[in-house]
Amino acid sequence: HKGGVICISEVIDISPFIPACWWDQQIDFYTTFLNYLAQVVPEIYFAEMDPDLEKQEESIQRSIFTPLEWYLFGEDPDICLEKLKHSGAFQLCGKVFKSGETTYSCRDCAIDPTCVLCMDCFQNSVHKNHRYKMHTSTGGGFCDCGDTEAWKTGPFCISHEPGRAGTTKENLRCPLNEEVIAQARKIFPSVIKYIVEMTIWEEEKELPPELQKREKNDRYYCVLFNDEHHSYDHVIYSLQRALDCELAEAQVHTTAIDKEGRRAVKAGAFAACQEAKEDIKSHSENVSQHPLHVEVLHSEVMAHQKFALRLGSWMNKIMSYSSDFRQIFCQACLREEPGSENPCLISRLMLWDAKLYKGARKILHELIFSSFFMEMEYKKFFAMEFVKYYKQLQKDYISDDHDRSISITALSVQMFTVPTLARHLIEEQNVISVITETLLEVLPEYLDRNNKFNFQGYSQDKLGRVYAVICDLKYILISKPTVWTERLRMQFLEGFRSFLKILTCMQGMEEIRRQVGQHIEVDPDWEAAIAIQMQLKNILLMFQEWCACDEELLLVAYKECHKAVMRCSTGFKSSSKTVIQLCGHTLETKSYKVSEDLVSIHLPLSRTLAGLHVRLSRLGAVSRLHEFVPFDFQVEVLVEYPLRCLVLVAQVVAEMWRRNGLSLISQVFYYQDVKCREEMYDKDIIMLQIGASLMDPNKFLLLVLHRYELADAFNKTISIKDQDLVKQYNTLIEEMLQVLIYIVGERYVPGVGNVTKEEVTMREIIHLLCIEPMPHSAIAKNLPENENNETGLESVINKVATFKKPGVSGHGVYELKDESLKDFNMYFYHYSKTQHSKAEHMQKKRRKQENKDEALPPPPPPEFCPAFSKAVNLLNCDIMMYILRTIFERAVDPDSNLWTEGMLQMAFHILALGLLEEKQQLQKCPEEEVMFDFYHKASRLGSSAMNAQNIQMLLEKLKGIPQLEGQKDMIMWILQMFDTVKRLREKSCLIVATTSGSDSIKNDEITHDKEKAERKRKAEAARLHRQKIMAQMSALQKNFIETHKLMYDSTSEMSGKEDSIMEEESTPAVNDYSRIALGPKRGPSITEKEVLTCILCQEEQEVKIENNAMVLSACVQKSTALTQHRGKPIELSGETMDPLFMDADLAYGTYTGSCGHVMHAVCWQKYFEAVQLSSQQRIHVDLFDLESGEYLCPLCKSLCNTVIPIIPLQHQKISSENTEPLAQLLTLERWIQTVLARITGYNMKHAKGENPTIPVLFDQGMGDSTLEFHSILSYGVQSSLNYSNSIKEMVLLFATTIYRIGLKVPPDETDPRIPMMTWSTCAFTIQAIENLLGDEGKPLFGALQNRQHNGLKALMQFAIAQRITCSQVLIQKHLIRLLSVVLPNLQSEATPCLLSIDLFHVLVGTVLAFPSLYWDDAVDLQPSPVSSSYNHLYLFHLITMAHMLQILLTIDTGLPLAQIQEESEEARSASSFLAEISQYTSGCIGCGIPGWYLWVSLKNGIIPYLRCAALFFHYLLGVTPPEELFTNAAEGEYNALCSYLSLPTNLFLLFQKYWDTVRPLLQRWCTDPALLYCLKQKSTVVRYPRKRNSLIELPDDYSCLLNQASHFRCPRSADDERKHPVLCLFCGAILCSQNICCQEVVNGEEVGACIFHALHCGAGVCIFLKIRECRVVLVEGKARGCAYPAPYLDEYGETDPGLKRGNPLHLSHERYRKLHLVWQQHCIIEEIARSQETNQMLFGFNWQLL
Repeated sequence: HKGGVICISEVIDISPFIPACWWDQQIDFYTTFLNYLAQVVPEIYFAEMDPDLEKQEESIQRSIFTPLEWYLFGEDPDICLEKLKHSGAFQLCGKVFKSGETTYSCRDCAIDPTCVLCMDCFQNSVHKNHRYKMHTSTGGGFCDCGDTEAWKTGPFCISHEPGRAGTTKENLRCPLNEEVIAQARKIFPSVIKYIVEMTIWEEEKELPPELQKREKNDRYYCVLFNDEHHSYDHVIYSLQRALDCELAEAQVHTTAIDKEGRRAVKAGAFAACQEAKEDIKSHSENVSQHPLHVEVLHSEVMAHQKFALRLGSWMNKIMSYSSDFRQIFCQACLREEPGSENPCLISRLMLWDAKLYKGARKILHELIFSSFFMEMEYKKFFAMEFVKYYKQLQKDYISDDHDRSISITALSVQMFTVPTLARHLIEEQNVISVITETLLEVLPEYLDRNNKFNFQGYSQDKLGRVYAVICDLKYILISKPTVWTERLRMQFLEGFRSFLKILTCMQGMEEIRRQVGQHIEVDPDWEAAIAIQMQLKNILLMFQEWCACDEELLLVAYKECHKAVMRCSTGFKSSSKTVIQLCGHTLETKSYKVSEDLVSIHLPLSRTLAGLHVRLSRLGAVSRLHEFVPFDFQVEVLVEYPLRCLVLVAQVVAEMWRRNGLSLISQVFYYQDVKCREEMYDKDIIMLQIGASLMDPNKFLLLVLHRYELADAFNKTISIKDQDLVKQYNTLIEEMLQVLIYIVGERYVPGVGNVTKEEVTMREIIHLLCIEPMPHSAIAKNLPENENNETGLESVINKVATFKKPGVSGHGVYELKDESLKDFNMYFYHYSKTQHSKAEHMQKKRRKQENKDEALPPPPPPEFCPAFSKAVNLLNCDIMMYILRTIFERAVDPDSNLWTEGMLQMAFHILALGLLEEKQQLQKCPEEEVMFDFYHKASRLGSSAMNAQNIQMLLEKLKGIPQLEGQKDMIMWILQMFDTVKRLREKSCLIVATTSGSDSIKNDEITHDKEKAERKRKAEAARLHRQKIMAQMSALQKNFIETHKLMYDSTSEMSGKEDSIMEEESTPAVNDYSRIALGPKRGPSITEKEVLTCILCQEEQEVKIENNAMVLSACVQKSTALTQHRGKPIELSGETMDPLFMDADLAYGTYTGSCGHVMHAVCWQKYFEAVQLSSQQRIHVDLFDLESGEYLCPLCKSLCNTVIPIIPLQHQKISSENTEPLAQLLTLERWIQTVLARITGYNMKHAKGENPTIPVLFDQGMGDSTLEFHSILSYGVQSSLNYSNSIKEMVLLFATTIYRIGLKVPPDETDPRIPMMTWSTCAFTIQAIENLLGDEGKPLFGALQNRQHNGLKALMQFAIAQRITCSQVLIQKHLIRLLSVVLPNLQSEATPCLLSIDLFHVLVGTVLAFPSLYWDDAVDLQPSPVSSSYNHLYLFHLITMAHMLQILLTIDTGLPLAQIQEESEEARSASSFLAEISQYTSGCIGCGIPGWYLWVSLKNGIIPYLRCAALFFHYLLGVTPPEELFTNAAEGEYNALCSYLSLPTNLFLLFQKYWDTVRPLLQRWCTDPALLYCLKQKSTVVRYPRKRNSLIELPDDYSCLLNQASHFRCPRSADDERKHPVLCLFCGAILCSQNICCQEVVNGEEVGACIFHALHCGAGVCIFLKIRECRVVLVEGKARGCAYPAPYLDEYGETDPGLKRGNPLHLSHERYRKLHLVWQQHCIIEEIARSQETNQMLFGFNWQLL
């Protein structure tokens, strides 16, 4: 082995031990290792194009990893690793999230929202019972279980608990001996170095010298890399063109590129690959601006790069076993190479990250997670390296095009949010400055000449990447330090100064000027600036919070911020001045007009200063300001910019800026919106409050008037004629008054007023709920979130509101408690215009209902903090009085138009505020100390003129103006307040001030009470008056009835019978005797004259068979609602199907439902043609498929695809005189013989030409063959019905639709299967409705909905007509096949086994087809009522007996036989009957079953069949059923069914009655070999009663479902990329939705897994739950579906689609039940159509690939 080269042939088959021994002898492990790899690796990774992965993996293990592990451990690695595995649990979980996994955070215990748990840790932790949140990971996160810094409590789940049994300290360290550690120190650095070198290797053709083999091959690959510019289709297109390959191959390549990040698409010599590279580039440039990234790599380079990553995964595995390995790995990564200027290995990897492809990044990030992040100490070192290169990393990321989740920069959240680590990085590396400087370095491209940002024409992607840097700043600041060191303070201030530089670039950015004359041409981009403002909102708040931790720090920060604002306002002092005068006050200020000069809405510096000022006020340190900010505090300058901003808003409201387009309106919206207002609008109001508290009030008001450009408007003499201008002035005055109200009245900010955070939140909630009751999510959306995404809502909501639970739909809402109403302030500053008017309206309405006055005065505000207390002086300064008086004077003056009611309301509000303030002050201090003399100033006269008036006089005048009726109450309230304050002032002159308070209030109340009493009196008078009138009327009524007494008595008795009398004059009243549907005692059919109105032309028409057809809109659909064999394979096309017999498991039926709306056939045809026409002219995707006859019902918009002709019931009456003699003659035996004779005759006729092969029907003692072909006619016939052509046409149309949809075949009016499908849908529809009624526990007839009733009636009458309009020969053939089931003499090969078919379908088919036996070429006859009553009776009895046999043969004997009852007569006959048939079945059926058990099973098993038969015969014949079937009496139901269907209640008596006839039949039935075979196949037989289908059971807690989904692996793909697991609610299968891997091809079209599953599971109709999104999806067919609210609700009764809110969810059984009913009522298609009708989209969701 000289020279360190082993020949390959040896390597492959030597034992792994040999290389290990040989490595041991070498001095330089690195070189030896590389030489070895140079030989082995290219051999293993030879076939890059289509590798044999298993073989590759096996040879890597054998020739590289196993030797390495031997070398590391010095003994058999498997034994060692097994020992290590049991040596101790980690304390950290360290699971890395993949995209789409569910993560959990705890709102009670997490330090911040980024602390999350993986599914397993969460399920095993204490947080499961806390207020947790569920979220879907975007990938790349890390489970924080075991990190004590992340959780306030419960940091460990059960499996990571440190003190678990068997993991004591000593035994944690035991297995790793010194030698292994020494070996690791030798091996790891070489492995890491190789990984890093190969990963960042740039040469495409060469390898490092150590890896070069002597002979070099010339095999190259053309490698295509992933990027985010090109879509799937672009890449597939380019590959197909360039490589001339098949679509499938191109798709395989593309999928691999998307997943791995790169893929070799061609192999060959260098020139060939180079050519392919150029081809791909040029083809991809045709499609988009950027060419695809393609490289040509030498095959060995490719091999080593692949292997380096595989080696990375191996390191991951090894490190997971021991903390020592991790530490050695980290040390090796951090070691800088002596003498080279390269950074350490891990930093080289980080810096190369943006150049790597997806697959490589993933593995390297996993390496970092499993090493550095699992060891706290090394996490710190890694963070320091990260911050060292932070700027470079972020810049690379910003110019890279890969997603954030696979960039190294995404790891910042793992480090910056750890409180101790964050503090360390601030102190040691000043990370705040690093981040802010990075921002300043990546944003300069957006700076304009004045050094302000301007984001016009920005690229959204790039700016989106900058947000990541802003986010890092938030992470660093998220937990406030509790202990401040000197160094921390210094570094933080440094960072704060650096941050102020960014704000300086934003202060006044994107200035705008009002457009005059023409509209703006292009709306400027405003989104970027607002988006950055939103990103910064919480950061600004957190900086303010950090500053406020400490008084000194706050004052220094304030000084810095003040300096910055002043620097930005230099232009303010220099320019020209104007002077304003009013009421003897003057103000000199800069001449500036918002409506003419530049103005900006972005003022983060001013607003930060306002925030710091409030925090100073909270600490009570405002008094020390002068030490830090010297004389030039210049409050006018500070107020100026926020004031301009508010004026801009006012002018936008006054429509002065409407030529500036939408962008300004949007900005103003966000300025006041909850997402931004805390750092925009709210702070501007605070800044004005600061101004008001520091400036002279008159000067402040002059400044406001001037900036609002209203100084002229308050000139006495002004008169304006132009209406638009008047409107504009009025709006501006209103807006200004509103802002003044806010400045004086809005004190709910801690630091402005004496309030707490909770009180602020409570007030927000109260005002939201004053608008209307709201659900929890709506309230939360309207409250500002803090940096932890909390609103503080839960802690206070129950103090002010009560929760109302939701019903089956809708959501729970909170309603305001009555005692909170007193806090309603009409001018609440967070109301939008609409909210304000809505709230005002609601509150006035409420007060009216309670009979109170409608005044809505302001609630007494809390006190201002000392720093702001001077702001109230605005209320009683001269100019304010002047403004109020002017407004009132104008309102009194009939000629003035410069006032509005809204303006007056605001003026009243200001008056009220002033009076309340004075009253509060008077009640607190002695009168002579109260300087606030609002009352005095308001009662002064306006001027010395003769007719001068004070405010009180003006108010008295206003009371009399009729237009102001609505304000009367408010004026009264104010005048009373004047009174109160006046008395408080006067009293206090005489008596000591303390008593004054209570007295005045009493007086106040007295006047109030007077008013109340007055109102009460009026209300009472009105009530008495009403009572009197009512009494008079009822007396008159009585009188009338007395005089016409006789008439009244008789009518009340008649009403019960009159229905029956009107219907049929000749029939006596319906009594019980006639409530029998079958046999000679059949009751009369109740036929009423039906007159229906067409919903299209509104004309009425009577339904008759000779008239033109009327039709019902209806929908025919395939259904599996009753299946006993879910997922039974379905024939996708029914070309070969024979639908005459229905399988006993009812796997697929055809259901016909109607919405019950009637049209003329002609009207419907016109309507349908019109729909077709209009759809050809429309562009959007059609909701319904016109090809297959679909349309929406014109009235109720249900989806329909056909119409049912409405055919009247033919009245048939049996005359009793004929029935008696017949009863003697026509026994069952005789009847069967007659029928068989008739059939034999037919067969002879049909077989005339051939040798007659007549079945021998009359053996086995079936009686004499004297019976004749015509004898069936002798029992009574009548002529057949004649239908109008219009009806026949509709019958054919409907029958063809049933055939087409039921069999999924093209329509064919001549197909012999049409009548079979008609009978089948009749039977199935009845079964479905019976099942639904039974499921809901409703009576059979009493609870049918109108649409079900009309639909069934029309369906049965249609079935009769369909037989008449069909070829009778065909019907006879079908009938013979149907009868062959119960009459064995007719059996042929095709006759199915008795147990495998559904006998109710046979019953329906035979009854409907039977009249065809009466038909002959010569005459068109049908049975008379008498003979048909016998036919029905005998058919029904025969089939019932066969069904009883079915039930008894399939009885479930495995049940516990617990109850022993006394043997009843039924039980005895059951035992003897079973004994009888067990003789025939040759012991296939046991005899040991007790009789009572047989009887109970039989009765339960047969009831559904009897109920179906009752529905069938009722709608066929129209005989009224017994009363018990209309009510919900379970006990009477069975007997009533028996009597209606002419059955004995002991069903076994049927056999006794017909024993001689039936016994041979029974024998033949039971000895059928097919039947015996069925019985042996125990598993497959259907038992009766069939089980009711329901949706699958769902867990109560939604996280259990998420848990199931997290363990779901796609059956077809090995990777763990993001999947969309979807749960089928019919059968519980979990499918992999919307993913190429699971698509299927059906009839040449690609469909997704769900659609494919639905075809088999629900005949195309299905309900799915998308587990990761908590959405229910209804689908139908291939291309239709809709979303439906999921049955999971949070504690506030709301659903959470997409898990956006992430609250814990629990199953709502009512909602789930509702979903179940939607399915069982066959309304899924209807729901889909409705939802698509309401959400019409131009391009809908592609349901086909679901």
